[in-house]
Amino acid sequence: MTSLVDRVDWEKGEGLVPAIVQHAVTGRVLMLGYMNAKALGKTLDGGLVTFFSRSRQCLWIKGETSGNTLTCRKIELDCDADTLLVFAVPAGPICHRDLSSCFDEDVERAGFGFLGELERVIGMRMDEAADDSYTSQLANAGSQRIAQKVGEEGVEVALAGANGDRAELVAESADLLYHLLVLLRQQNAGMADVAQVLDDRHTAG
Repeated sequence: MTSLVDRVDWEKGEGLVPAIVQHAVTGRVLMLGYMNAKALGKTLDGGLVTFFSRSRQCLWIKGETSGNTLTCRKIELDCDADTLLVFAVPAGPICHRDLSSCFDEDVERAGFGFLGELERVIGMRMDEAADDSYTSQLANAGSQRIAQKVGEEGVEVALAGANGDRAELVAESADLLYHLLVLLRQQNAGMADVAQVLDDRHTAG
């Protein structure tokens, strides 16, 4: 079986290919680096993401000085065999600005696409405590009321599933996810915490 190192088109980039690093748990894009064959091989063998520094012309393990390493989970090669997608779990901030990603300055943004954006909006509504916001009203009602809504929506999801009503199942699942995000935020938790637990269970199994 051909190894990943051998499948890469190294000639196109004169021995280097871009390596996009994505958070293995949240899906957030963290940084862009470059690898040569030795850097890729070292990453695959040692588990810590290793790049080739174009300025210093040498290999470097991300976080070898700061301790903010990247533990590689898997690597995918694009269709042209000239770009790597690295799924990794960071041990700390990734950017030299002490931020969790090199691509924006919003350290609270955790990824998860639209669900991550919804989580952010929910947090804003809860902090603003505006009377005309359902989220704020729900938060002001307290944890018992929020938990009650989660329970009610959970029952609705179960009933829709038992009835085989796909459209209703999807709609009720959306309601459940929204109220669950509110409850998590009210308890100072979030999707990243839930995803981390699931990831820990997956890797342990």
